[in-house]
Amino acid sequence: MTAAAILISGSGTNLQAFIDSVAEGALEVNIAVVVSNRPDAYGLVRARDAGIATECIRNEDFTDREAFDEALAQTLDKYNPDLVILAGFMRILTGAFVKHFEGKILNIHPALLPKYPGLNTHQRVIDAAEEWHGSTVHFVTEELDAGPRILQGRVPVLADDTASLLSARVQAVEHRIYPQAAALLASGRLEYRDGESWLDGARLDEPVQFDVEN
Repeated sequence: MTAAAILISGSGTNLQAFIDSVAEGALEVNIAVVVSNRPDAYGLVRARDAGIATECIRNEDFTDREAFDEALAQTLDKYNPDLVILAGFMRILTGAFVKHFEGKILNIHPALLPKYPGLNTHQRVIDAAEEWHGSTVHFVTEELDAGPRILQGRVPVLADDTASLLSARVQAVEHRIYPQAAALLASGRLEYRDGESWLDGARLDEPVQFDVEN
């Protein structure tokens, strides 16, 4: 069975979506390990409660990104993951780490990429009077939030939306589409080839998109 490593920094709500998807049979992977860079991350509790191995690599134990990422790669290599899933992992990965796991690393970003990379996406969307907002699952490359896109889930921006209200609806979408993207990669239907996403043997010029009326 496909082995997955999930990297977290916080409460682990996306991690819980993966745990639930595996338990329900919607995602056929073995979550081999959950790794956090913060020892107090509640996601570690979620993992232990589910019987999943955990590791913690603390930011403060390293003087630079390169040393941290080398230790992270060595830790992950012990579990030989076929998938590395970033689930609220609040670090920017080095090029060496990305190359080591090329084509295996997935991330989800709370925006309809290529629009709104970076932070504070919900308020930026409201300020720009956008009609739609959502999340994008993509392969991770060296350029932040710029890897080839796989799936997008869209929600309408409502007239009375605040950043927190919009964030909650987008997060609900994330919990649906992120395990779906991982399932595609685990099944072999999704591939990373020459810097692009391929699904069922065809290049994805645009991500698969779902509209969620919630």
